[in-house]
Amino acid sequence: MSQYVLRRIALIFPLMFAITVVNYTIYVLSPGDPVSALLNPESMRYLEEEDLQALREAMGLNRPVHVRYLIWLREALRGNLGWSTQMRLPVHHIIVRDVGNTLGLMGFALLFSTVAGIVLGIVSALKQYSLLDYILTGIAFGGIAVPGFFFALLLIYVAGLRLEWFPVGGIVTVGAPPSVGDRLWHMVLPVVALSYDGLSTLLRYTRSSMLEVVRQDYITTARAKGLAERTVIMWHAFKNALLPVITITGLRLPTLVGGAVLIESVFNYRGIGHTLVAAAGSRDYPLLMGGLLITAIMVLFSNLIADLAYAWADPRIRYA
Repeated sequence: MSQYVLRRIALIFPLMFAITVVNYTIYVLSPGDPVSALLNPESMRYLEEEDLQALREAMGLNRPVHVRYLIWLREALRGNLGWSTQMRLPVHHIIVRDVGNTLGLMGFALLFSTVAGIVLGIVSALKQYSLLDYILTGIAFGGIAVPGFFFALLLIYVAGLRLEWFPVGGIVTVGAPPSVGDRLWHMVLPVVALSYDGLSTLLRYTRSSMLEVVRQDYITTARAKGLAERTVIMWHAFKNALLPVITITGLRLPTLVGGAVLIESVFNYRGIGHTLVAAAGSRDYPLLMGGLLITAIMVLFSNLIADLAYAWADPRIRYA
């Protein structure tokens, strides 16, 4: 197991290098001039071409691309991701401020989708072909068929605007004193929207796995011994049905990162995704590059956790 872990960790470094190359290439190929993105249109009117050229030289834009990349990489390794041209703050300060909101959103979504998906999947399997089973199966297929952004908009319209149960955007109530309860209240709809896809997947896999396990001979033997049905389900069936579910849960981690970017934009929830969209719209290249880099690193480590969970659930993977 230790060798497998070391091999997976060793693969991260060349992947991270490739990510930095792609990240900087996107910046170089982006339309527009970084100098014009730095200055507002009013200031551009009073600058001559010589002034703009002097600014380009001061920013190092006259150097070869590979030299500029190496300088950026060196500074990034030191934690210096540049200065946001729109927010007028260091990029790493903005990322540190917002990444916690994204991680919190992902953590609650993963917890909710895992617990609810497993519980509902077990109930659906034990009530096979009942009305409740059909309803839960419909919910599961709905999570696969309905796009995430559409479900998020539906939640905003129904639970936020029509019923007025939950706030429809932001991370806190404007003008209200800060509190943990208010932050959690604003997270409800984004967490449900981000969880729906994973909940549906886990519900289907848990139901299928439980139906397969309860038909095994050792389950019949346990029942023949006179064990209570709850004991048979929880201590014999559930433990064996959980292995594929662990794998699916681990594989969901990378998709949560991408889903968080979309959900944060829909709910105006200040996180890395919301910041990326704002930076792209305002051509804030340093912030956009820093946000993309951190997002890619989050995906890499999510994949690592998924691989380790997969290897733990199925030892054969360690020796493949």
